[in-house]
Amino acid sequence: MQPDITKVKAGIVGTGLAGSLHVDALRRLGIEVVGVVGSTSERAAAKTLGPAYPSLEALLDDTAVDVVHIATPTHLHYTQARQALAAGKHVVCEKPLTTTAEQAFELFETATGARLVHCTSFNLRFYPQVHQAWSVAQSGAIGRVWDVHGCYLQDSLAVTAGRREDDGELGAIGLIGSQWLDTIEWVTGDRAVAVCADLATPLPALTWPAGWETIAVASPQPADELLQGGDFAHVLLRFGAGARGSLVLSRVAAGRKNALRFEIDTAGGAVYWNQERPDELWLGHVDRANELLLRNPALLEQEA
Repeated sequence: MQPDITKVKAGIVGTGLAGSLHVDALRRLGIEVVGVVGSTSERAAAKTLGPAYPSLEALLDDTAVDVVHIATPTHLHYTQARQALAAGKHVVCEKPLTTTAEQAFELFETATGARLVHCTSFNLRFYPQVHQAWSVAQSGAIGRVWDVHGCYLQDSLAVTAGRREDDGELGAIGLIGSQWLDTIEWVTGDRAVAVCADLATPLPALTWPAGWETIAVASPQPADELLQGGDFAHVLLRFGAGARGSLVLSRVAAGRKNALRFEIDTAGGAVYWNQERPDELWLGHVDRANELLLRNPALLEQEA
């Protein structure tokens, strides 16, 4: 028998854009949001997302909270997730999970050892057309993957007004590159085993525009310390089964709001998807006309 998820109660850490989206999604699912915690209780209360806890510790001490959603800047994820797991809470954490692989493995081992539900919000896997691409790739119908290429372009940092989120040393690679790579690894069933990246920051004084703030920083670091990860990157990839890949990441691409795109070239054809046109899946052929498959349950594989 499946558990009744509507009886699960959640607490949210982070009251910015991501936290607001988590609150909205949970309520649409009929899950009660017990309360939220921000960098200050005043900020959390002002966001009117739900009852405000005075601190993370207060949220974790509340026995009514079953699962903690972490939607704070990247450099806080590890510590906050570790605290939540230690308190016996299930954890849903925004991507990227941590800033190092060692921290991520530690959290994984802690959660599995305690038999706690745990996940990172790589939500792009769940678009129907991405599931269709996965079904096509996993069926073997398009043959061995030769090449994977694409981009993830945004313009969220193309202006200099406001304040910059502290994302540590990961920059575009961590915040949006992790989303692209997770999607590709899942669709192809293959893992990246080698990487070479050229990172750059075009505007050294770049800051977050006010409308994109995620959480206040009590003692913000100087801008040059916040920009180590780069705001755009050109990346070369090599996958375990032999495929090659290339990726362009940017958070300073004017006019691009959420342009995640990928194309998979194989022995039997090509598959292309663009997140800004999510209901379309392009299928490339050599010996017949190309196809544009629109989202239609009657035409999709059962998994999709």
